[in-house]
Amino acid sequence: MKMLQILLFSALSSVCVVASAQWQWIDKDGHKVFSDRAPPADVPDKNVIKRPAGRNILAPADAAASADTAAAVPTLPANGGKASGVDKELEEKKKQTADAEAAKRKAEEERVTKAKIENCARAKQAKASFDSGVRISRTNAAGEREIMDDAARAAEQKRIQGIITSDCK
Repeated sequence: MKMLQILLFSALSSVCVVASAQWQWIDKDGHKVFSDRAPPADVPDKNVIKRPAGRNILAPADAAASADTAAAVPTLPANGGKASGVDKELEEKKKQTADAEAAKRKAEEERVTKAKIENCARAKQAKASFDSGVRISRTNAAGEREIMDDAARAAEQKRIQGIITSDCK
């Protein structure tokens, strides 16, 4: 029985030694936190309740000096300031998007150019018909066929000339 008590006492005392290596602090939400690791940098020193034994605690003057030293040292990205693979992928995607937009713009310009060429050809054909002096008839809103008089013919020739001027360059 005595042996059991000694083993139990030694086990409990070793647990207490391990537990003494714990950190205790109050987090931003006001909860008490226990850990075997130091609190994050955003936890103020005043919120640290307990540090493990053997840890040096900086005096306020030392803490200010170390903060000034840390602020004086520029921080570089972990990869030494080189562009990460994500940036290369982003640049590649941007380039592909720009190329796709340029191709789309070019296709739209070609479509507009084809339409202008076709309109020009039709307008020239209509102008030739009007210049020949042949009677030209139209279908009115009632669906009846009517022959254009001189005023309507002149207005239509003016409209056709405007199309030729704008599309036949």
